[in-house]
Amino acid sequence: MKNYTKKDIMRMVEEDDVEFVRLQFTDMFGNLKNVAITASQLEKALNNECMFDGSSIEGFVRIEESDMFLYPDLDTYVTFPWRPQQGKVARLICDVYDTERKPFKGDPRYALKKVIDEAAELGYTFDVGPELEFFLFQLEENGNPTTITNERAGYFDLGPLDFGENARRDMVLTMEEMGFKIDASHHEVAPAQHEIDIKYTDALTAADSVMTFKLVARTIAKRHGLHATFMPKPNYGVDGSGMHINVSLKKDGKNIFDDPSDKLGLSNEAYQFIAGIMKHMESMTAITNPLVNSYKRLVPNYEAPVYIAWSASNRSPLIRIPAGRGSAARIELRSPDSAANPYLALAVCLAAGLDGIKNKLTPPDSVDKNLFNLSKEEREVLGIKSLPSTLAEAIEKMEHCDFVHEVLGEHISKKYIEAKRSEWEAYRDQVTQWEIDQYLYRI
Repeated sequence: MKNYTKKDIMRMVEEDDVEFVRLQFTDMFGNLKNVAITASQLEKALNNECMFDGSSIEGFVRIEESDMFLYPDLDTYVTFPWRPQQGKVARLICDVYDTERKPFKGDPRYALKKVIDEAAELGYTFDVGPELEFFLFQLEENGNPTTITNERAGYFDLGPLDFGENARRDMVLTMEEMGFKIDASHHEVAPAQHEIDIKYTDALTAADSVMTFKLVARTIAKRHGLHATFMPKPNYGVDGSGMHINVSLKKDGKNIFDDPSDKLGLSNEAYQFIAGIMKHMESMTAITNPLVNSYKRLVPNYEAPVYIAWSASNRSPLIRIPAGRGSAARIELRSPDSAANPYLALAVCLAAGLDGIKNKLTPPDSVDKNLFNLSKEEREVLGIKSLPSTLAEAIEKMEHCDFVHEVLGEHISKKYIEAKRSEWEAYRDQVTQWEIDQYLYRI
């Protein structure tokens, strides 16, 4: 932990020759926002006196209660390496507070911090290692993004086949320069698809890191004449982009998911955590897979999970047990995609796992077959449920689940469901090119 003080921030801003400070926060849909101030206003910001109009942010507040305060998290201070060396730009990630100086219930970061605090009361620390997949596409002459690539590279390929190798390298170096740790990066299965793995860390830092990486990726990609997109399924016929979440719990500094006496090396708490996620997964999916487009990724035979099952021996189920043991013992949740708000996704994941531990739930038997090769009847015999197949179905599951409402709070739950239902209705109104191609000439 950095444990910066206000004096530390003032000193670093002066030493770094910072002229602008971006006070960043995230809306409930995972969009990064900011208010930029000059260095002369820094002391005011550090005293939590900077305000913004919350009614202008979708899902926040009504116009008659619009004033909101930004409380900077001092440990998130960092300068942007891609900005000018003289008159630099720095950022601070902020928590959002209302006019009564209380945490704003619609702030996704607050939603995660609440669950982290609940885990801490039980003696647990929640550690996370996110794996983000994304595409690097060409730009039009006017700078607008496309879904076009001339690349033909595949899994783990390198240059010159991998056209995005230099951009991906610069993203990793930029993150490292900003103080973030990257475990690995590589080309993914689909042409122009890439992955970076953020080093295992506490849940709040992991969520902050995801938001930071998305900003870095888009910025560095543009400097290479490319567009970085975290859209789950931008092209038909290829794999979509996920955000696999590797998780474990620590107690007294020890990874409590580890048990050398178990055949899979997992503790009772680890199995209970798995059971909790499986119990609540249907109602969580609207959070972990938040777009209409998310469900174009969750289809058979494209490496994304479709069925609610777990295994240590194959990658088709929802939850996989990676090979690591000891301090590296963990479970991998494979359904979330790269469009998910990381604060909300981690909040529901941790809360579901804790529910499994508190109620000593038992998961069903592991399924060590390729689930995509099983018939519907075979899956029914095994009691394997499917993930929601559309955003509408996912919202329906979320709306009727008290668990998710309790985790996220009434404000986020209500606003989120309203917005996503509206998104689905807008999608339903569209007439797609597929429909034209299928029906126009023969109906």
